[in-house]
Amino acid sequence: MTVIGVITRGKYGHRLIEAIKEHSDFSVVTADLPEFVPVFIEEPDEFLENLNFDRNVFSAEIVVSYALHPDLTSAVAKLAAEAGVRSLIVPGGPSRASVTELKKISEASGMDIEVDDICCTLEPNSCNRPFSDIFGVPVLKVRTENGKIAEVKVIKGAPCGSTWYMAKEIVGVPVKDAPPKAGLLIQHYPCRAERGDLGGIHESGELHKQALIKALENED
Repeated sequence: MTVIGVITRGKYGHRLIEAIKEHSDFSVVTADLPEFVPVFIEEPDEFLENLNFDRNVFSAEIVVSYALHPDLTSAVAKLAAEAGVRSLIVPGGPSRASVTELKKISEASGMDIEVDDICCTLEPNSCNRPFSDIFGVPVLKVRTENGKIAEVKVIKGAPCGSTWYMAKEIVGVPVKDAPPKAGLLIQHYPCRAERGDLGGIHESGELHKQALIKALENED
């Protein structure tokens, strides 16, 4: 059985755990970080040690870390590499991770490290599969009836669960209105992607809009 490690911090990471349990047959191991940490952590390795951070999370070959802090993310990556983790997925983007430091860790260890602003842009590779075969860039299959959406099957969806929410809520919507409605539903979902800019939640909405357009074009 595939085991996914999830490092949570405060409210971040728990929706992924729920999505894994609901939409896959993966098992989950977790470790928690405190919600409030210093802006700058001089000795992040020692900081984790003092937290009694549960290193059993690195028994998984694929780990998703919501440390959301450059110093902590680098410390987590070092531990993951030492433990032989195959793939480390880091949501939150470069502002929450030292990309230069992570690149050095990846090159030295051979561990794949993926840093994404939003998790629904995750593309599959040989290291992050089979996780990325179910969670990442949305892929849909749709059935229409009488000019309306009759059913949407999620082949692959956002780790936060928003794709499955959209798939349920879009049923009954006229086909011509469905793609923009899909994007809007994603933005209504309580996703924790950044808001107010052209990226973040808006990018997620556009990804789902395009996924539905493609599914309609490929309807059997």
